[in-house]
Amino acid sequence: MTDLATPEAANRSTEAAPHVEFRTDPQAYRHWRLAVDGPVATLTMDVDEHGGLVPGYELKLNSYDLGVDIELYDAAQRLRFEHPEVRTVVVTSGKDKIFCAGANIRMLAASAHGWKVNFCKFTNETRNGIEDATANSGQTWVAALNGTASGGGYELALACAHLMLVDDRSSVVSLPELPLLGVLPGTGGLTRVVDKRHVRRDLADYFATKSEGVGGRRAVRWRLVDEVVPRQAWQETVAARARELAGRSHRPDGATGVALTRLAKERTAGAITYRYIAAVLDRESRTVQITVQGPAADAPADAAAIHAAGAAFYPLQLARELDDLILDLRTNETELGTWVFRTSGDPARVLAYDELLLANRDDWLVNEIVHYLKRTLKRLDVTSRSLIALVEPGSCFAGSLLELALAADRSYMLAGVFEDDDGSLRSEQVLVPVPAAVTVGAMNLGPLPMGNGLTRLQTRFLGDEDALAAVGKLAGTALEAEDALDAGLVTFAPDDIDWDEEVRIAIEERASFSPDALTGLEANYRFAGPETLETKIFGRLTAWQNWIFYRPNASGPDGALRRFGTGRRADFDRKRV
Repeated sequence: MTDLATPEAANRSTEAAPHVEFRTDPQAYRHWRLAVDGPVATLTMDVDEHGGLVPGYELKLNSYDLGVDIELYDAAQRLRFEHPEVRTVVVTSGKDKIFCAGANIRMLAASAHGWKVNFCKFTNETRNGIEDATANSGQTWVAALNGTASGGGYELALACAHLMLVDDRSSVVSLPELPLLGVLPGTGGLTRVVDKRHVRRDLADYFATKSEGVGGRRAVRWRLVDEVVPRQAWQETVAARARELAGRSHRPDGATGVALTRLAKERTAGAITYRYIAAVLDRESRTVQITVQGPAADAPADAAAIHAAGAAFYPLQLARELDDLILDLRTNETELGTWVFRTSGDPARVLAYDELLLANRDDWLVNEIVHYLKRTLKRLDVTSRSLIALVEPGSCFAGSLLELALAADRSYMLAGVFEDDDGSLRSEQVLVPVPAAVTVGAMNLGPLPMGNGLTRLQTRFLGDEDALAAVGKLAGTALEAEDALDAGLVTFAPDDIDWDEEVRIAIEERASFSPDALTGLEANYRFAGPETLETKIFGRLTAWQNWIFYRPNASGPDGALRRFGTGRRADFDRKRV
């Protein structure tokens, strides 16, 4: 663990932080080294102490901040797309006798509450992506803990499939947040210990209340790690285990990766623009108007054309743009609380691209693209912003793009056409106004599940199997407003006379509510159905952690987070709340 900032430094808030950029590449990394040797990649954490994203703290002992995690996320993405030959990823430390001390305490003490929350959310999304790579990409992640892993450092290890700890009588794993800081390992630590590693509840209770941690054979017996290795046999054993796990992978032989070239992006005070997505930042109404363009050309013929297109292939580029936009807005535009989604284009083309992907799921690149779409939509689901979808003439809410409307908290679909519409469908001589339509496709029926393990349609019609089955039978049919409303695919379907007023009222009303209350409201009903590791982390546990972070016992002037490292004990309000 690192030292706490001085009280003066602790009072400096990251609310004054500069714009955060999520686009990076290995040449720009300050905190990680990525090396690939055939089927094994080694990702070495060697944090630059003076490379904090915000001034006011040093990243000692491989502690991390948002900037460190941005690089980790980028590396995880590149390993999946640029290195199909990699079957095992070994995460280790470049520092002696320390793997990672966790989230930097001085950074947390100095951060505004919202910054901490967003940091925790992004951190855990990255760890979920690591688990997804092991589960769905044939890239098994191994944590090679060549020193102590505490707090968030151990949580990073917990995201890996196999944990190895050096047995040197000093290295341990620990979750010391509760005894030292008065908070929780709240980005997944407690949940992964009991739900993923199946550590007994009583042992987990002891472990999480002892700051000194657990090492050696006890850590193995308690399932906190999978094996401990003497230091003299460390390098050989890690290499052997990596080769063994690589031998179980289904990754292809001789495949060529796809370079994730830097996204073209233009950002001004009032807009964020990519190739296929444009976002208008309306600060007066506290909204973001997001328009997603459908494919500009017909879908290619086969998987070979997908490989040839590389990062420019429409679904891959769209996923990257939407991913970056979500992260940018969540971090840099916290007061723009309502996101309004529109689409524009040919729904038949969207469905054709979906069909191409689903017909080639056995291709490694296609598999990665579909899972990337899934992860990006999950990021949208857990974003604490109100989401509204507007389905208008010229929209292409079909298949994978229909997921945007299904993810929305509310959707409005125009019944008929606008009175002044000059025609959405143009023949050689005739302009024919075409009403808006939505189309359920195969992508809506399984490949893109939410964090609760259900599709957005299954979540929408939870407990109503007849309605779900009826919607499934409508797959491939373009449904206009009345039929879409009857099927339960949209919330309201006003006509041209009422459209502007109803949409205006909905947006203005949303902006008038308490943002805190809205976040709680949305997080409760977005994840109906079974509770999973992901829903626990993002819903129940994250809510508890965020609440605890805000309490004086943690963040007050006499709280544990502020007093850590000063030699003074925290002064707790002893009432249970």
